[in-house]
Amino acid sequence: MNDVQTTQQAPAAGGSEKLALGAAIVLVAAGIVAFYWFGTWPDWQRWLLMVGGLVLGVAVFMVSPLGRRFWAFVLDSRIELRKVVWPSRDETLQTTLVVFGFVVIAGLFFWLLDAVLAWATRYLTGQGA
Repeated sequence: MNDVQTTQQAPAAGGSEKLALGAAIVLVAAGIVAFYWFGTWPDWQRWLLMVGGLVLGVAVFMVSPLGRRFWAFVLDSRIELRKVVWPSRDETLQTTLVVFGFVVIAGLFFWLLDAVLAWATRYLTGQGA
């Protein structure tokens, strides 16, 4: 076997998958449109329509193949996140201080460079006499 890792490519979305995704989008959009369309209704009913459309849209998305792959990705991401070695408080503080130090040094450098170039421009154009 060779050491080259191959990545799996997701299959192209089928007709039913596209239909489910379209239905989910339509449900979410319908909830938002209903919120504004029924502007004379009490607020709690309008919010109920909007949240209902959102919940139905998410439910349709989650039962679709794309939604199941998305959920598997979320679970895999959580596993990978646990593998991350986070810096300690002291390491974070030291890194922050180093960054601030370099920002100050770079600021002073560019301020000095700007002053020298402004002086050179005034000298060469004769405006500083």
